[in-house]
Amino acid sequence: MKSPDRLILTDLTFHACHGVLPEERTRRQEFRVSVEIETDLRRAGRSDELAHAIDYCAVQAVVGEIVEGAHRYLIEALAEDIAARLLARFKAARAVVVEVVKPTPPVTFKFAGVQVRIRRERARR
Repeated sequence: MKSPDRLILTDLTFHACHGVLPEERTRRQEFRVSVEIETDLRRAGRSDELAHAIDYCAVQAVVGEIVEGAHRYLIEALAEDIAARLLARFKAARAVVVEVVKPTPPVTFKFAGVQVRIRRERARR
């Protein structure tokens, strides 16, 4: 059953080297990641104890390790890796939505950036 509860981290900002163009492999650029984790928040809300919640500092650490880690050509690959790692790390997560924004890709036309948004669910047993 899909939970209406969500833990949301918005616009986590990192600088890393990802992209298809040669200069993107050496020039760090900004990436912004937002994460929405579908989970039941009732127990944490009632107990007011971190042990009953998903620690958002731990979420940020997982996202940062991926974004600041190995080079990827596509932001789609970053999003997939982030979603898979979050679902693996946080067993209480039923599904995750990951949005990766590359606000200033080095292209010759003007626009507000590029982003991908994916939703991945935990495999049902």
